[in-house]
Amino acid sequence: MAKQPFRASRSLLTPLALATLFTGCAVLPQPLENGEVKQLASQDRQASQVGVEPLGQALGLTEAIARALKYNLDHRSRLMEQAVAMGQADLSQFDMLPKLVASAGYTERDNDSISRAKDSVTGRPSLANPYISSDRAHTTTDLGLTWNILDFGVSYFNAQQNADRVLIASERRRKAMHNLIQDVRSAYWRASCAQKLEAELRQTMEMAEAALDDSRKAESEQLRNPMDALRYQRTVLENLRILESIQQELSAARIELAALVNLPPGTAFRLAEPAADELNPRFQDLPLDLMEETAVSNNADLREHFYNVRITVAETKKSMLRLFPGLSFSYTGKRDTNSYLINRSWQETGVQLSWNLFNLFSAPANMRLSEANEKLAEQRRMAVQMAVLAQVHLARQQYSNAFRLFERSDSIWKVDRRIHEHSAHREAVQAQSKLERISNNTAAIVSLLRRYQALAQVYTANGKLQATLGLEPQVGDLNAISLAELMPIVDQATHAWNRSVLASQAAAPAVAVAAMKAESAAAARQAASAAAPVAPAVPAAAPAPLAVDASLTPAPVAAAPAAAKETAVVAAAAPAAAVAVEKPAEAAAGNSADKPADKSAEVRRYFLGSFDLPARAPALSWNNVAPGSVQWVASAGEAEVIANGRLILGQPSQGKREATIQWHVTDATGRPLGRVSHTGQLSKPARDEEWAVLKQGALAALAGASYQ
Repeated sequence: MAKQPFRASRSLLTPLALATLFTGCAVLPQPLENGEVKQLASQDRQASQVGVEPLGQALGLTEAIARALKYNLDHRSRLMEQAVAMGQADLSQFDMLPKLVASAGYTERDNDSISRAKDSVTGRPSLANPYISSDRAHTTTDLGLTWNILDFGVSYFNAQQNADRVLIASERRRKAMHNLIQDVRSAYWRASCAQKLEAELRQTMEMAEAALDDSRKAESEQLRNPMDALRYQRTVLENLRILESIQQELSAARIELAALVNLPPGTAFRLAEPAADELNPRFQDLPLDLMEETAVSNNADLREHFYNVRITVAETKKSMLRLFPGLSFSYTGKRDTNSYLINRSWQETGVQLSWNLFNLFSAPANMRLSEANEKLAEQRRMAVQMAVLAQVHLARQQYSNAFRLFERSDSIWKVDRRIHEHSAHREAVQAQSKLERISNNTAAIVSLLRRYQALAQVYTANGKLQATLGLEPQVGDLNAISLAELMPIVDQATHAWNRSVLASQAAAPAVAVAAMKAESAAAARQAASAAAPVAPAVPAAAPAPLAVDASLTPAPVAAAPAAAKETAVVAAAAPAAAVAVEKPAEAAAGNSADKPADKSAEVRRYFLGSFDLPARAPALSWNNVAPGSVQWVASAGEAEVIANGRLILGQPSQGKREATIQWHVTDATGRPLGRVSHTGQLSKPARDEEWAVLKQGALAALAGASYQ
């Protein structure tokens, strides 16, 4: 048969083509160009802001937490990891199905497949001519179904393990959510402190710089003793150093908060003024046994180790299953276009049993290893459980310590604030130097900073306790919910947690009632009326740069859970105790001591400046219990009368104790108007009805007193 030269040349060219292909496919390192890096970075920045709703108003804590949960990039990564784990679990379920394989092939050769034969008896070559048994080119097609029982069992346990890994990814996302909420709270309160102290820091530093320049000028002109001038300058410089360190300490908080809520770097935004109950939290105990039980059930780290133990047990079952023989069933339909075949289509069925006999020797070692892995996983779970219980006690202790530190910082701040107010009065009548004013301002600013820091530590410890217990907002699918829908969920979860652990007081800390812009007018009035007597019991609240905005203490405070019940009781209850009214000398000068209160007076506008509660007293709400002659307003500028109150609880005796509510009343400029008190009887423990009657009597006393 004649040779076909083109087939021979093709057989020679094939290796050359393959060699050329492999040579051309050599991979060399290709570093990114600067232009590509810039382009990728720009695309990443744009992608990070896709779907992020713009910040339209002042950022509150609830919105900050909601924005962090929805837009924080690290939290998004955790969500994607969970989605990948879910996809892997879905994919592993298909491994349990039989293998259905379809195949097709094409075969071609350059000559005929010619075969010879020999005699099976004599072994000599057959005298018949060689024969052809196959076409030079033909195609084959197969469709086969194969099922291995051993592979099915292994795939079943793999699917179980991947399902547990989905749950582990969910627990890691929960842990990341806990850490994110803690970070947002901490950064928010530090940024809120920085915003609150910004104006005071700037004004006091400007005052200190001016005083320093004056002292240096006096020293150069030899108007003062050089040693006195240097001591003065050193004191001023020390105060400046303290103020600058505070400024540096708070400068990064806003940047950290912007990064956590995924705002572009350098975005200008303002924080909403904290609510009154947020500024003055009240400590409340939870039983440790209840916290331990909750942590064991919900803690993310512990639940992750529970699932790890299940994965280890499934791995043991897989190892034991591999020791058994493999049994495979197969069914295949085949077709071949070879014209020399008589039956070109046929079906094949088969059963195959295979067993690696060396598994018999490795079985004891595999069993020991599997048992050791199970014991290790259980030991880790036990260690984590003990660590979680220790974290509960530690978080509870840290929360208690932080709250005690906050109470002490709050007391120091109140004292420094009063010193600051007296300092403002003395400077107004030229009774003290500028250095004393700077020192008092600095001390008050440091006290307010320490109070905010202690408050941030309270919320941080509270968040750590919440994370240890494994409690978080149930938000569902963040991709399917908008920011406006997420914020009420976060707010509801926060209030539910606060009601059980961090119940809030009904009023904010005591604050000055006038703004800084009235300082000069108040100082002039004080200087003009220096001869007039001032009641020592209630000092005049002079405006000062340190004064906290009155918007922090809105008079209509959020009602406690029992507010509706209290309102119903108040409607039928009457005050049950006498009302004592004390008038300062300034107010009593033009009024008769026995002049009756004007019960028919017009409705006055009151602003609740502060209300101090004992450490273990319940939160008191003043909404919806005021008589008709009291109208609460949201700011001091709208008020005719400013009321600062406190609750005094007596010692229990025979299941009863006295409770006194005292009101210190001033006008909008801080001039004292008088004191009003109301005393009632409470049970031990007190009922809601008794609290309602006490509050009704206190408000009736406040409204019934006459002020001039």
